Amino acid sequence: MKFNPKRHSGYSSSLANSIVDKDKPVYSISNEPTPQQKFENKKPTGEIIAYKSWFTQSGLPPFEVKFTKEMRLPTYLSVVEFVNLQAVEVSYNVYFKADDIKEVK
Repeated sequence: MKFNPKRHSGYSSSLANSIVDKDKPVYSISNEPTPQQKFENKKPTGEIIAYKSWFTQSGLPPFEVKFTKEMRLPTYLSVVEFVNLQAVEVSYNVYFKADDIKEVK
């Protein structure tokens, strides 16, 4: 996702909260998490270090969130909340990570 906020160093909750509106629902659009492998010397090692899934919110393009542990995703288009959502800007791109997700009933 491209974004041009004030520069932050490292992941921050304030950057994530300035992009993702807590008053609007966030929908899960992934069926299952995608594993992210560790790379050494530009080659995959086969070691899984994170999992990524896609989400959407009205007014935003779809965005990917990284999780350090494997989680069970709710069904497609379920409304979710993030546990400790954070974002970082790198070269005008924003990357998100969270500790976990909860389905909103």
